[in-house]
Amino acid sequence: MTKKLTITAEVEKLDEVLGFLDSFLEESNCDIKTQMQLDVALEEMFVNVAHYAYAPEKGDVCIEVENTTDPEGVIVTLTDSGIPYDPLAKEDPDVTLSAADRQIGGLGIFMVKKSMDEVFYERKDGKNIFRMRKNFIS
Repeated sequence: MTKKLTITAEVEKLDEVLGFLDSFLEESNCDIKTQMQLDVALEEMFVNVAHYAYAPEKGDVCIEVENTTDPEGVIVTLTDSGIPYDPLAKEDPDVTLSAADRQIGGLGIFMVKKSMDEVFYERKDGKNIFRMRKNFIS
């Protein structure tokens, strides 16, 4: 099963985006822990697109969710036509440092990378494509 949602990349649309994902995950019999991890990851990535991809203008983001087998799980893909940005290129923050000693930024992407089973970015045909895979707990 695959579903797509194309929506204006605005923070105000976050509830609609998460509702779209949660509806798909409920149909897929996704466990609640995995659903919560996916919600947090999608929120982080969507808000990043909303804040930075088109600023100060507005643009769309396409969110595609699809089931996987072997292992059973889901792939969530965000595609936008905003400025080129590879969120995986930035070095991970040093989480051993206190919050006061760490540089600002990067913690959200770090959490996405740690909570997902796979993350992938490419720039293709003028589009940013960010894909994350999460396996369901059996």
